[in-house]
Amino acid sequence: MIDKVNYKKRVVDSQLENQLEAAGIVLIEGAKWCGKTTTAEQQAASALYMNDPKTQAINSRLAETDINVLLEGATPRLIDEWQRTPQLWDAARFLVDHRGREGQIIFTGSAEPVDQSKMIHSGTGRVGWVKMRPMSLWESEDSNGAVSLSALFSDAFCPAQSNDITLRELCYLICRGGWPRAIGKSEKVALMQSYNYVDAIAKREMKEVDRVGRSEQSTRLLLRCCARHQATQVSVGTIAADFSKHEGANISDETIRSYLMALKKLFVVEDLPAWNPNLRSKAAIRTSDTLYFVDPSIATASLGVGPNDLMKDLNTLGLFFETMAVRDLRVYTESLDGNVYHYRDNNGLECDAVLHLRNGHYGLVEIKLGGDTLIEEGAKNLLLLSKKIDTEKMYAPSFQMVLTGVGQYAYRRTDGVCVVPISCLRP
Repeated sequence: MIDKVNYKKRVVDSQLENQLEAAGIVLIEGAKWCGKTTTAEQQAASALYMNDPKTQAINSRLAETDINVLLEGATPRLIDEWQRTPQLWDAARFLVDHRGREGQIIFTGSAEPVDQSKMIHSGTGRVGWVKMRPMSLWESEDSNGAVSLSALFSDAFCPAQSNDITLRELCYLICRGGWPRAIGKSEKVALMQSYNYVDAIAKREMKEVDRVGRSEQSTRLLLRCCARHQATQVSVGTIAADFSKHEGANISDETIRSYLMALKKLFVVEDLPAWNPNLRSKAAIRTSDTLYFVDPSIATASLGVGPNDLMKDLNTLGLFFETMAVRDLRVYTESLDGNVYHYRDNNGLECDAVLHLRNGHYGLVEIKLGGDTLIEEGAKNLLLLSKKIDTEKMYAPSFQMVLTGVGQYAYRRTDGVCVVPISCLRP
């Protein structure tokens, strides 16, 4: 039975509602267990669950003989884990064309279809996409939401008090992750669920995603390598060298590419693309993507570390926190019709996150654990990058922000840079 009373609201709720008004088919995609089905159920009028053991066999037969029966029902009709039957794509497109109405079908999927040869139509003009990720701190109620990202873009920043979480609490939030079923659980149970998630990836998901018999052991070792290089622009060759050095085994670049592609198809790894602004200088912009997990708990579980381990290594903690911060910034920015990028040039100047809206406005963000020294370093980088941007060819940044892991207050420095603890940020 669908629970619409105890549902914890998600940032993508409004995105889904808007897409249902704009497109005949809406596809919600994202990592397993991040809440796609539950969110879709809130707005669906009927549902078909393709992974329901009681109906799997008959659903498969109907897909071959009378697929339209699967699409019949009150609209919007939810088809959960649709990628198991990729021919549903063209059938839904045909149905939408003939009904001539928006908001007919909601597809949810935690992986890309294995056999895309059964999908002829691209979906152009009929399909709207919604990317869903694990819960941000605002959604899990670990952020008080005192600072609005939307307000920052409108130059309406106001000083505020944060939840003032401790460093130990931050470490726990990183290791717990944003999985809806982990929210409110005891620390022991929540951390166990993160380990279970990695076990499922290694034991089953990597073998099933494209029907390639990948090794469980190699998957675990590669996840460990990725966890050690998260938040960096790492090459396949570097991962291979790390694999050999730390895991005592050799692996080819081709195999690593195959495994990484599978992790991306499962929405486990989600790289951050480079930002390419107009600059006054002739600095060469690095175009490599930055490696991130969709949730930091996948990285900590892959390495077998917990909150107390992170407390002992602040440098490593900083990288794990960056992964969590990028997760939250992506959730918030996409709700404002924007995307997140990173910046790095050949002079070593970096910016951890550039929040770029479709209307051309953008904000620059440096991600730091906290403390005067790190905040000063982040603000310096932001001001240097701002001076390089050619504002005759593009907008000046709407804001410059140092996003911190800990801190009691959100405030604006005398140089204009905002300092905002992650525990008081919202869309």
